[in-house]
Amino acid sequence: MTSIATATTAGEAPVFHLEDEHAHAEGGSTMLGFWVYLMSDCLIFAMLFAAYGVLGGNFAAGPSPKDLFDLPLVALNTAMLLFSSITYGFAMLAMARGQVRPTQLWLAVTALFGLAFLSIELYEFHHMIAEGATPQRSAFLSAFFTLVGTHGLHVTFGLVWLVTLMVQLGRYGLVAANRRRLMCLSLFWHFLDVIWIGVFTVVYLLGMLR
Repeated sequence: MTSIATATTAGEAPVFHLEDEHAHAEGGSTMLGFWVYLMSDCLIFAMLFAAYGVLGGNFAAGPSPKDLFDLPLVALNTAMLLFSSITYGFAMLAMARGQVRPTQLWLAVTALFGLAFLSIELYEFHHMIAEGATPQRSAFLSAFFTLVGTHGLHVTFGLVWLVTLMVQLGRYGLVAANRRRLMCLSLFWHFLDVIWIGVFTVVYLLGMLR
């Protein structure tokens, strides 16, 4: 039974502590903590979307979305990220079956799709900057590079995390800790997909209608 003990030795302040602290399930708070992190990330992207909504029409006599965006290329980029979400789902199915090698294989395929997404995005940035459409050119471009670049930075961190997990699986297999990490990364990766669909719709599709 849990009780509170008090030490009242002369000259010392009372000390209160639990003699029998109840047990906590290992990793029991990890998923809750990760959901809290995702909600904070949602707030960041919400602010970036709001900033783009306010500034996205201020071109400062510079290039507009119609002058810069290549929708077929962006659609291909979107497909790369959506395919990566599907392959990550296959990795989770392999994990549920307790298969280490297939899990690593699908994670590797996911990483390749993620790298393809980043490569196309970097190509787009390079092409725009080469044409003089730099972030400081207009409020529209500042908001664009901040929003899309922040998402790309998240994908980069996700890829680093993904490769780290592949190494961990090779060393320790599908132990409980690795399963929990895979589930957290799954939430993160699918979250990035949802955010990108918003970017594709608000920035690219609606941008072409301006």
